[in-house]
Amino acid sequence: MRIAIVGPTFPYKGGGAQHTTELAHRLSAQGHDVVIESWKAQYPGFLYPGQQTIDAPEGEPFPRTHRRLDWRRPDGWVACGRRLRGADLVILAVLSPVQVPAYLGILYGMAGRTRVVALCHNVLPHERKPYDRPLMKALLKRVDGVLAHSEQQAELARTLTDRPVTVAAMAPHLPAGRAGQNGAQVHRKLLFFGIVRPYKGLDLLIRALPEDVGLTVAGEFWGGIEETRALVQEVGAEVDLRPGYVAAEAVPGLFEQSDALVLPYRSATASQNVWLAFEHGRPVIATRVGALGDHVTDGVDGILVEPGSVEALRTAIERFYEPGEPERLRSGVKSVDPEPFWSAYVETLLRG
Repeated sequence: MRIAIVGPTFPYKGGGAQHTTELAHRLSAQGHDVVIESWKAQYPGFLYPGQQTIDAPEGEPFPRTHRRLDWRRPDGWVACGRRLRGADLVILAVLSPVQVPAYLGILYGMAGRTRVVALCHNVLPHERKPYDRPLMKALLKRVDGVLAHSEQQAELARTLTDRPVTVAAMAPHLPAGRAGQNGAQVHRKLLFFGIVRPYKGLDLLIRALPEDVGLTVAGEFWGGIEETRALVQEVGAEVDLRPGYVAAEAVPGLFEQSDALVLPYRSATASQNVWLAFEHGRPVIATRVGALGDHVTDGVDGILVEPGSVEALRTAIERFYEPGEPERLRSGVKSVDPEPFWSAYVETLLRG
């Protein structure tokens, strides 16, 4: 098949770009003729306050990549659609409703001449704006099919379109070169990793920290860091704030100096961070939201807790630090095998 994936890839960073790139490699390895149509300017800066691009790739770049899309150039959206008229399948990687105008321009240029699937990382954002739902509805009713990463997300998509909606669990797309670290030392320090946004519950975690447990927070702060600094000072917690994008070579050290990764999310769809922690030999303390509860086995390789509660999170942390528990949970951590996930994912995508 001739397949085009429209979405972010290197030099854009993060899980969405890594997923687009890995998906292209997987489809190409199956013998398909694959191209990525990507961005030279994806979002206006005021809509994405963090660092958008990186200098070094987080995995192997896909060779057949064109970076011609620009959020400021609607004529380029239509031209992209015209180029894709000869494809057998076009996959639109949907990470935000902000992309919808460009995708509608691409669909206009295609003139309905090929099959289109919207691959929704999130059907709607965790923190929603009034325009999110109408934009996504406008897109999803114009494609031939929708792929969601959970049944909950699929049900949400079905409220926006009458087109077929299929479900495939998010497959691992971790940067290359990871290795588990299983040192025996207990640091009494936890790790919060990744972009800091309200739905991820960092404020709950800071309030939940026992007096003798520290926390490292490494990642970009969405909308500023001052509120977090004020909260740390208010509660008197031992928190090491490391704002900014974390380069791949710095990630192993963060996990080596921590006992567990904590994901105190208020809501979630899917996250690579559980698997990232496992690749570095660290258990995970996570809330039962989205797919987190599917990836963490309570009492084996981590601890699961109900979302939204400071008290429940503190109890989970205290449980984690009972004598011998950090070592026991660390011994239960196993690296993820990506092959079964990707095999099922690609099969569902091509069939749906």
